[in-house]
Amino acid sequence: MSRLKQKYKEQVLPELRNLHSDKSPMELPKLSKIVISMGLSEALKDKNAIQDHSKELSMISGQKPVVTKAKKAISNFKLREGQAIGLMVTLRGERMYDFFDRFCNIVSPRIHDFRGFTKKADGRGNYSFGITDQQIFPEINLDEVKRTQGMNITIVTTAKNDDDCFELLSMLGFPFK
Repeated sequence: MSRLKQKYKEQVLPELRNLHSDKSPMELPKLSKIVISMGLSEALKDKNAIQDHSKELSMISGQKPVVTKAKKAISNFKLREGQAIGLMVTLRGERMYDFFDRFCNIVSPRIHDFRGFTKKADGRGNYSFGITDQQIFPEINLDEVKRTQGMNITIVTTAKNDDDCFELLSMLGFPFK
């Protein structure tokens, strides 16, 4: 069992039960999944970009990413339908807890001029944020990086509103401002 999952079961869950004594134990918020995605605009010009970033994203997440393709053609962007334009990984279970633990304790302190993430969410209990550089992850060999690439990370919880989501994430150790 991962360290963060054990912390959730032993510390966070009892604390949430005390705060929300009117709720059923199944209604208490928990992490559902983490989605990491990269939009690769340079994949239109460089054919090796998808392979390079796919290798990096698999090292970061621990599983093979899915290639996302364009749904429709847009002539102004020189984009054809079915053309590869991004990568995506959905983490659940042990890998999700391991990634979240590594991100909070190892990766986020390595972000340049980092003072915490803002408390803005989607209103439904999910939290999304972006990172401008993949080189902050310790799994990536800096000598093999050809170009910097940002990514979007979405943390999906079972919380019904943003307050419960922020409460859960801060108890798990997510670095907010």
